[in-house]
Amino acid sequence: MTHDRRPLEVARRDFNKAAGVGIAAGVSMSWMTFVQPPALAQTSFGSIVDIELNVNGEVRQLSVDPRISLLDALREHVGLTGTKKGCDHGQCGACTVIVDGRRMNSCLSLAVMLTGSEILTIEGLGSAEALHPMQAAFIERDGFQCGYCTPGQILSAVATLDEIAAGIPSSVTADVTVQSSASAEEIRERMSGNLCRCAAYPNIIAAITDVQEQR
Repeated sequence: MTHDRRPLEVARRDFNKAAGVGIAAGVSMSWMTFVQPPALAQTSFGSIVDIELNVNGEVRQLSVDPRISLLDALREHVGLTGTKKGCDHGQCGACTVIVDGRRMNSCLSLAVMLTGSEILTIEGLGSAEALHPMQAAFIERDGFQCGYCTPGQILSAVATLDEIAAGIPSSVTADVTVQSSASAEEIRERMSGNLCRCAAYPNIIAAITDVQEQR
């Protein structure tokens, strides 16, 4: 006796198709839930705020997205492109600026947080006619090759010597109760957040040491 299996096969095929559609719909909904920001956050996207930035002694009036980093504000709104965007994750130091006397990775700070702060970029450190001693030392010691990291290196170097002069210890300071010296070990440790892909490190250390000796 034979049985007709066609209705069962059709039913199985229809079930598999329906299940596949259901899985695809579920995955799609889960993905959309993942990639879409919350409704509350969406309402704030695209808003513009007015801020003041004191950059190199000049107050700048800016209208920016509140999420913009100091790095992007300097480059795209102020027009100071000496501050470089490297990793954009605070790992290379190319975007280093000095804020209220302390060095900072500008890619990790929101511009809106720095209203009232004094921001120093490489453009405000010196000029072609009147180089800062650290800029002159980098040229004399050939402390750069491609030059991309150099603005951040120079500003970090200036801040490094200021930190040593202020008695701020580093992780290699043997005795925190004693004034730190500007030894090569101290300088290397304090400059370790600034990467040079051209590997000009020995010349950079030499330039910083020259400025310290001039002081």
